[in-house]
Amino acid sequence: MSDDKPGVPRHDGPRDEAASPAPAGSDAGSHAEPHEGGALGNRLNRLRAAVLGANDGVVSTAGLVVGVAGATDARGTLLTAGLAGLLAGSLSMAAGEYVSVSTQRDSEQAALALERKELVAAPQAELDELTELLEGKGLTTGLAREVAEQLTEHDALRAHAEVELGIDPDELTSPWQAAGASFLAFTAGALLPLLAIVLPPPGVRLPVTVVAVLAALALCGWGSARMGRAGVWRAVLRNAGGGVVAMGVTYGAGSLLGAVGV
Repeated sequence: MSDDKPGVPRHDGPRDEAASPAPAGSDAGSHAEPHEGGALGNRLNRLRAAVLGANDGVVSTAGLVVGVAGATDARGTLLTAGLAGLLAGSLSMAAGEYVSVSTQRDSEQAALALERKELVAAPQAELDELTELLEGKGLTTGLAREVAEQLTEHDALRAHAEVELGIDPDELTSPWQAAGASFLAFTAGALLPLLAIVLPPPGVRLPVTVVAVLAALALCGWGSARMGRAGVWRAVLRNAGGGVVAMGVTYGAGSLLGAVGV
């Protein structure tokens, strides 16, 4: 029956819920540790998304204003271009995140609804299925059956959602929250190159912007690497290098267009 779950992949790898079953005679419904672990994972994912959103805001807006600066040093033109890019980028990010998370949430809710129906229609078959899933995670047949019975007695839907579908029913992401977070993250990142290009005197606008952008990208690279437990220097250099390429290309294009009077 589990193959019919719409849009939700099976999770056959080890999970904390199955690896740490409740012993006999204890409260099999205690999900404090898995729940807290899932909540922590969701918070880290949201933080990582915020860092990446800010990074996108820095790169795209920096590329835009530096490109315009290659053609003109008029503060009003730079401000207009930067604000237009900020609004377009932040709204695009918010809309894309809303659509993406809405699709994911719809799939998760559909899978939970189907699981709920199956638990009502064939509870014994679902218990057998949960037992098999726990066996597949390394538990002996007897222990898997005991854990499955205790989990089912406490909250059958949650047990199947977490073990079979990899879903925490209490931690479904809100599309509106995701869209708002993406909007704010992109805007925060975009404000830095925008302010860096319009506030300094004309003679130092470009170098100030480049330095500010590289510093921000290095910080974003460091943050994403730390959260992902990856190599810091490689992430910082990769992030800063991408920003240099983006600004170099757009500045060259702006200078060329400005020279020919376009």
